[in-house]
Amino acid sequence: MKLERRNKNRGYQQLLVWQDAIDLYGLAFRAVGGWPFEQKKLASQSLASSDSVHRNIAEGYCRRTIREYLQHLNIAMGSLGETLSGFIAYSENGQIGADDFEQIDAL
Repeated sequence: MKLERRNKNRGYQQLLVWQDAIDLYGLAFRAVGGWPFEQKKLASQSLASSDSVHRNIAEGYCRRTIREYLQHLNIAMGSLGETLSGFIAYSENGQIGADDFEQIDAL
């Protein structure tokens, strides 16, 4: 019997919502990653909030109780709202293109 040293508690990777959250982070990175220095604070906040979505889904999945899992899902939903609100504002002000916004909004 060959023992693997890998953590077996990675079932969250099979969750479609986690996969979508990973896609969201990639789209956010592509949308704001090249912004000029003056807008780096906004870009950083957008990346942090989009990064928080998949991280909280994974962390909650790895917790011991349903209550903890649901709490982390609630945090992920809050981060998702923060992310989407930022991208709505960026789209309305012409900071990102319509194509970028549509891809983010479609998730």
